[in-house]
Amino acid sequence: MANPKRRHSKARRDKRRTHDALSRPGISICDNCGETKLPHRVCPSCGFYRGREVVEGKDEL
Repeated sequence: MANPKRRHSKARRDKRRTHDALSRPGISICDNCGETKLPHRVCPSCGFYRGREVVEGKDEL
């Protein structure tokens, strides 16, 4: 099995890793309660999706 003859520099290593970063998920605003949520998913705070209640939301304290 082949082994490297010389050590790769930090710059070369970092250039290779430039595309490894994770992108941030998209954020939507719930039409019913105004909380932030992931797009195309039920709102975790009120339980509404596309204008109708799908699941019961969390109780307000």
